[in-house]
Amino acid sequence: MLHTESRAAGNKTDLSYAPVADAPSGGQAYAPSDAAGLPVAISLFADRGYLRSEMQADAQLAGFRVVQSEPVAASEGGTARPLGDIVLVDAPAADAPTLALIERLAERAVRSGARLIVSTTIGALEPVMVSSKAADPVLLVEPGRAERLVAFGETLSGLFERRVRDLSGEDRVAVMRLVERVTVLAQKLDGLVGEEDGAAGAFAFATGVASPGRSFIHEEGGTMRGKPARLPTPQRVRATIRKRQLRARFLDAELFADPAWDILLDLTAARAEGRRVSVTSLCIASGVPPTTALRWIGQMTRQGLLVREEDRVDRRRAFVALSETALDAMARYFEAVGDCDCAGI
Repeated sequence: MLHTESRAAGNKTDLSYAPVADAPSGGQAYAPSDAAGLPVAISLFADRGYLRSEMQADAQLAGFRVVQSEPVAASEGGTARPLGDIVLVDAPAADAPTLALIERLAERAVRSGARLIVSTTIGALEPVMVSSKAADPVLLVEPGRAERLVAFGETLSGLFERRVRDLSGEDRVAVMRLVERVTVLAQKLDGLVGEEDGAAGAFAFATGVASPGRSFIHEEGGTMRGKPARLPTPQRVRATIRKRQLRARFLDAELFADPAWDILLDLTAARAEGRRVSVTSLCIASGVPPTTALRWIGQMTRQGLLVREEDRVDRRRAFVALSETALDAMARYFEAVGDCDCAGI
């Protein structure tokens, strides 16, 4: 059996994998278990009854022990029961009471060492993200059952913190691409087997401070001082983006999915235009499902390519920008390719 400690400071939960004979009926052949031999506990909170039932079925399919399956209000501290090792909450709306509940639940998750998953809608994404940021949650946007199962695997991997920490930056990018492929495969299989025949799931590992800045000038003007990197004009970057998007009119878009590059291009154009980019807008620009885009944004932020910015006027909004390191790299890339028509494609 494989044993490791949980991620929570002071919480010595021993995780192991139970053999098939000990797995819950209908669960996976190897279920994640705690020191007592019980499946890892999960708490589920959703106001929509049908969704709560679906979440519970998926959690049991993944081999978890459901210790709570209640409306979101039941997550409140006072009389609430202890949280499971993993917490999944559905927050489709961004009204003040819901956001307050999410913020308190995130704080509870941090104190207990639980891993948090928050599912929401594209319209509520930014305020929900801001409210839950204390727990560094896995965020899902209108997820299908396959995406939810993959998220269970991501949060479970967080319980094996040392193993994740040992991954190099290159390994983490490779894992991100593996998660993408697993998600697509699971979604296709989910569509084939249908809602009543079960869902396909897979567990996979998921995965700064900007470096000293340089000065940037646009191609159409400016003086060279200390040979700063030359930032491309927004028209040039937008033309590149349009050419990339044009391919989807003639060929399967999945052949060219490269969210990291699309994110870098969109943020480069925005910087040249002097415009801020919201998380929601960046998810759309990435050309992949919002949940996948959020994974890439998180990974690229951890690698120091992106930085998150707060909206000082509206605290519920979240912006993303290139770090100075990434901006320098993009400017120098466009300088290196010169006038080549294929630049950036």
